Amino acid sequence: MRQEFLTYGIPLIEEDDIAEVVDSLKSNWITKGPKTNEFEKQFAEYVGAKFAIAVNSCTAGLHLALVAAGLGAGDEVITTPMTFAASANVILHTGATPVFADIDPVTMNIDVDQVRQKITPRTKAIIPVHMAGHPCEMDEIMELARENNLFVLEDAAHAVYTKYKGRLIGTIGDATAFSFYATKNLATGEGGMVTTNNEALADKIRIMSSHGMSRNAWNRYSAAGSWYYEILHPGFKYNMTDIQAALGITQLAKLERMQGIRQEIAERYNEEFSQMPELEIPPEKEYARHAWHLYILKLNLEKLTIDRAEFIEELKQEQIGTSVHFIPVPMHPYYRDTFGYQKGDFPQAEKTFERIISLPLYPKMSRQDAEDVVDAVKRIVEKFRK
Repeated sequence: MRQEFLTYGIPLIEEDDIAEVVDSLKSNWITKGPKTNEFEKQFAEYVGAKFAIAVNSCTAGLHLALVAAGLGAGDEVITTPMTFAASANVILHTGATPVFADIDPVTMNIDVDQVRQKITPRTKAIIPVHMAGHPCEMDEIMELARENNLFVLEDAAHAVYTKYKGRLIGTIGDATAFSFYATKNLATGEGGMVTTNNEALADKIRIMSSHGMSRNAWNRYSAAGSWYYEILHPGFKYNMTDIQAALGITQLAKLERMQGIRQEIAERYNEEFSQMPELEIPPEKEYARHAWHLYILKLNLEKLTIDRAEFIEELKQEQIGTSVHFIPVPMHPYYRDTFGYQKGDFPQAEKTFERIISLPLYPKMSRQDAEDVVDAVKRIVEKFRK
């Protein structure tokens, strides 16, 4: 057994990251400035999008995209129940209503057939979430959206590096929102990015991210700027800072290396856990390049004498940190009470939730850390198998 507790998730911060942040602090630009502009440029080039707008969170990016697309009261937006609450909260923030479509129990992504059944005359948008870093069936989603004139906003909080049919996530939907939270594949502490190929949408998102101020106000404290500004929309304070962007620049530069470590750990887990009938490993469909933001192990509970909560406690005793992604949104008190959801409304999401555990998977882990996780899981399965 390990002597020290293996934390569930830690960002990989190295000397180059620290130096870039220090450079920002010394430059006198600590809010939105040249590094933010450079990070936007580099990220757009990386995913192949025409436009990228850096924001202070993926949640902010989702909200801005919906507002810029004109969503409001009376509208409905379809999304998945198997996601963090932010994916649904932002719909409510626009005045629209979230509508949940159940998941594919294998990929844990939104089921396109379920989406089709939930479309009404009030439906205006779809928010597919690329769960754990595995892409949704985007061809089917985009075809359905075109047939019904729907806005598609990809929630790519888990999907930096993800590919769908050889194409990086970030240019398929009408807009895509990424997360750079501390545990994400590319970490800036807090932060996010919205990408799109629609210039009018990008302009509106950019303006709305800084109080709705006119474009000529963005650099009003530089020598080339102007004191004069106009409020074009009732916007938000959602911009990224140069301190965050500094981390983004260095993290993006080593993304391939960090992804290689994630891939190696995931493959090691798969190698061992695929041999155990008590466990189900994450899928990687033929059309997908998995970002391995999360490694979600499914327990075949009918083959074990303990439940998921007890399995997590056993791992804790083995000095292994875990998490669960996610409690389905309709199960949370606000959504359950406000919309009257009941047990059985989303059977696939509910059944999946009861059997999932997210294991440690991040580039700061050593090979021994990964072996410790493997050994701990195997010991628990052997102890509690039926």
